[in-house]
Amino acid sequence: MRSWRKKFVVRTVTMSVVGAMAFGSAAAATAYHNAVSQIEVQDLDGLVTEVVEPKDPSDPFKDQAVNLLLMGTDIRDGSNADIGGTVSGMRSDTTMLVHISADRQWIEIVSLPRDTFVDIPSCKLPDGSQSQPYRDKFNASFTVGSGGTDMKYAAACTINTVNAITGVTVTNHAVVKMNGVIDVVDAIGGVKMCLPEALHGNPKSARIDLPAGENLLDGKTAIQFLRVRKGTGMGLEMGSDLTRIERQQAFINATFRQILSAETLADPTKTFRLINAALGSLSADPAIANPGSVAGLAWSLREIEKRNIIMTKIPVYDTEENGVGGLGWGPEAAEIFARVAADEPPADVVLDTPEPSASPSGSGAAEEGSGDTGGDTGEAGGDSGTGETEEGSGDAGGSEGTEDGETGETGGGTEPKPSPSPEVLLDGVCA
Repeated sequence: MRSWRKKFVVRTVTMSVVGAMAFGSAAAATAYHNAVSQIEVQDLDGLVTEVVEPKDPSDPFKDQAVNLLLMGTDIRDGSNADIGGTVSGMRSDTTMLVHISADRQWIEIVSLPRDTFVDIPSCKLPDGSQSQPYRDKFNASFTVGSGGTDMKYAAACTINTVNAITGVTVTNHAVVKMNGVIDVVDAIGGVKMCLPEALHGNPKSARIDLPAGENLLDGKTAIQFLRVRKGTGMGLEMGSDLTRIERQQAFINATFRQILSAETLADPTKTFRLINAALGSLSADPAIANPGSVAGLAWSLREIEKRNIIMTKIPVYDTEENGVGGLGWGPEAAEIFARVAADEPPADVVLDTPEPSASPSGSGAAEEGSGDTGGDTGEAGGDSGTGETEEGSGDAGGSEGTEDGETGETGGGTEPKPSPSPEVLLDGVCA
């Protein structure tokens, strides 16, 4: 059974946001409309080759698995230049495929290494021409698609490439600039991380120095944590994009946990700032850019367990093509994407046990929590219809203590399932 506190927090936040929109102060309404006006909507009709079936306009995500491609950019314009220095052109940085299961029991986030050699398909360009298919590192798909200037075409070419190399159809997308991350982190009051060792960035890579132990990262520190590649601590000695992916996944996991916590959700002001910051930092497809649609998706995730937010790394190996070093994907990568495409959970996910169906005759119905099925008692061969069992006897369907996938002994005498193993946290994520 979910805690009353969690349900209360979710209801409070939902009512607060809806109330602010419908009946709230003029200041809240103005802030909301300002946030909506900042969203850059990217309608990619005609640019993406895979066709996604139309959704119910009242709830485009209902009963559907969501494959959201998050593209972090390394565009150095405006305030982004203050973070990473001024460089011309458009480049992608971090790219993650976020799979939200149709039953809303788990989220799997797969990082796509930017240095992977892939086949980039033909893409439509801003001038109306078509690029030629060619082979390059994955992040080149964003650059070639942009034609140097257009983020919409860059996103479309990246999506076409992901569809082609993974077999997973991207249903939605969002592009986030570096300064957008700063606003989101500051909106939730910073992200708490527990570092296993001190981390010192090379100033030429990123300006960051953090001690071992608990740290509260503000927006500017967070973006440096995500960018840094060289230095000492937490794999920085290797100067590798792969160890950076591990740190990025830890940060994303910690951020999700904080957003789902009562510390954030119980504070309507903090929640509204988060929505405002997130909407203002995105270039996204019409569904993601629609606050009502996103609110519906968020509401459908209200019961998800934190342990079922899974970070997946693609197995890779070093390789070289045309004298240039890069990465190739191991054979396990195909298995990962086939599972994602089929909406099948990774091994670490702990699924809820489905409720037993009622007896066809309606007799012998179990009292809530007793777990009897079909009117049989928990003892094999016992009298039917009594519904009397000893506490913890293990009747099928969920006696006391069967939360999070545990079930007791059935009337057939099977052994009880073991409790879920303790969650293994990524380095840097606080317990």
